[in-house]
Amino acid sequence: MLERLNQTLEHIEHHLDRHIDVAELARIATTSEYHLRRMFSALAGMPLSEYIRRRRLTVAGAEVLAGHESLLEIAVRYGYGSGEAFARAFRAMHGVGPGEARRTGAALVSQPRLTFRLTVEGSSSMRYRVVDKPGFNVVGLKTRVPLVHTGRNQAIIDFVRGIDPRLLERLEKLSDQEPRGVVAVCDDLDPSRAEGTELDYYHGVITSAVAPDGTTVLPVPAGTWAVFTTSGPAPQAIQELWRDVFTQWFPSNPYRSRPGPEILRTRLSPDRTEADAELWLPVEQEPR
Repeated sequence: MLERLNQTLEHIEHHLDRHIDVAELARIATTSEYHLRRMFSALAGMPLSEYIRRRRLTVAGAEVLAGHESLLEIAVRYGYGSGEAFARAFRAMHGVGPGEARRTGAALVSQPRLTFRLTVEGSSSMRYRVVDKPGFNVVGLKTRVPLVHTGRNQAIIDFVRGIDPRLLERLEKLSDQEPRGVVAVCDDLDPSRAEGTELDYYHGVITSAVAPDGTTVLPVPAGTWAVFTTSGPAPQAIQELWRDVFTQWFPSNPYRSRPGPEILRTRLSPDRTEADAELWLPVEQEPR
């Protein structure tokens, strides 16, 4: 998998001055567009679209300083429809406009080329199972929150604190299948998975029962799920589990992520500093 991802990076480098089709990148990586975006974001620490933008502006920056072509010619080559659009993007990355950079020879920011390598540590194993699950409903309360990769998500904390405990008790009694109990469900994430983009957050249960008044239902079709477990400090252990799934498990197993909600069942210690967690991710087998 990492070799195929590196082939997509090579393709990007050879097409920085042309249109880059994500579907073509997915074909080179022999996976789906959805999984390619997910994998790239986890491995690179930035969305695929952001990496392409930063590489283009890095190369364009060198050409601006060289001074052999007009700024408009450089802007058009790297996909900007006007000099003004190019100047805005250039300033956002480099902290200086292209005209000023050319006049003063200003120092610019560089986005290095990426290469993915597998580091084998062998110090831990990942606990997982694969489950084929019939269709089910998530029943609970819903809100829209920003995506936070590291640290606590205050929007989710505030939302959950505002839920009537009596309603949560009532919902918990409706849980009649795995994962049991009250769960956190994230759905409709932005394909880039960039920090700060929004997602639908559900706090509820997996059930076949009728939804109580005042709750929201998320129907989930039948499919295959990879289920991972972890224990450790909250929320670091859970966020590290998500990272390890994409940087270690997917590259080593014949599965890829597919569109669908991500489900997290968490049990906190009395002082809420430790967590036992179970993460359910929708997956499908990679084509042979």
